[in-house]
This record gives sequence, structure tokens and C-alpha cells, in this order.
Amino acid sequence: MGRTFPGDFLLTHGDTRVNALIRWGQRLRYRGSQAKFAHWSHAALFVDENGMLVEAQESGVQERNVSVYLNTEYHVVHLLDASVEGRNHAVAFATHCLNDTYGFLTDISLFLTLLTASKFAFGVDGQIICSGLVARALERTGAIFQYDSWHMLPADLAEAFNVVPEPGISRGVVPDTHLGVTRKSHRVSSQEGHRTL
Repeated sequence: MGRTFPGDFLLTHGDTRVNALIRWGQRLRYRGSQAKFAHWSHAALFVDENGMLVEAQESGVQERNVSVYLNTEYHVVHLLDASVEGRNHAVAFATHCLNDTYGFLTDISLFLTLLTASKFAFGVDGQIICSGLVARALERTGAIFQYDSWHMLPADLAEAFNVVPEPGISRGVVPDTHLGVTRKSHRVSSQEGHRTL
């Protein structure tokens, strides 16, 4: 994998039904030559140089080591122009998100937005999705995106950083969401256990 720095991030490709649904939804936005970006179905932010990640999963926001993704297809995005201060702000934001729960309503909003091409969006304060967490953290480094960061998809991050899957590498084994968790949000979502886009 090589060395990572706080503020770098990870995109993964999974083979679960939820991952397939995410990719299907993303292909409503990314078609033709842009469909390659819809390959990615999850995002997480590096918070130290030892491979620790903060990520939003359906069971909550959690911290664990990138080593759990050993058998999963992933791509590490190294930020080339981010300052140390910007990276520190990104990490501080991601760590703060350990107080949040997963954004199921944001998922529903995204699905309706993709299906209808509407610009109307909704969510709940204190809830966040994986790519929204990463995008909002990256804004602290100076990144500017074409979509509202809280409402971004893994494919939007892939497009913004031109992350294209390598041909012939298709390992979609997704680690159990509880594997290797060192810290996790303490707030419990009333919708925990439901799976949406």
C-alpha cells in the first residue's frame, strides 16, 4: 500500500448487495465514459500514519486499521497539495464524526436525487454517510467539489480525484463492519440495522 498521511483517503469496491445497489445508483449519474467512477462503493479517511481510518458504516461511525481491507479492492488517494494544517483539520473533523450515526435519510435523499435528477436534498444533523464524511473532511484541506459535500457519493470522490479502477483487479470481499474497530460512535441510530443506498 505504501505510506499514507493523515487526510489521505481510501476508496473501496465491494461485492455485497448494498455495494451493488450503491453502484447501480451511481451509474444513474455516471454513464458512458464516466461509468468507471461508479466502480467504487465506500470511502474512508486516514487519520494517522499507521493506517488508521475513520469511516461511516451502517452500524455507526468507527475507527479501524486499513489492514482489514487486505482482501478488498481499494485505492489510496494521496493528497499532493494539502498543508499539514489542512490535514490536521481534516483529521479533527473525521474524529469529531465519531460522535455521529449513519445517515440513512441522506441515503434515501441521494437515491431520490439520482432517480429524479432533483436538487432537493434532506438529511439529519448528526448523521453522516461514508463519502460525505470524507468529502466534508477534505474541504478542510481546501478541496472544492461540484456537489454539496455532505451529499456526495464515492463515485463523486473518484471523479474529483480521477480514481479509475485497474483492469483485472476485482476483489470485492468486504470485511465485517465490526472487524478491528478501535473506536465507534456512542450514539445509536433508531434506524440501525436497516440497509439502503
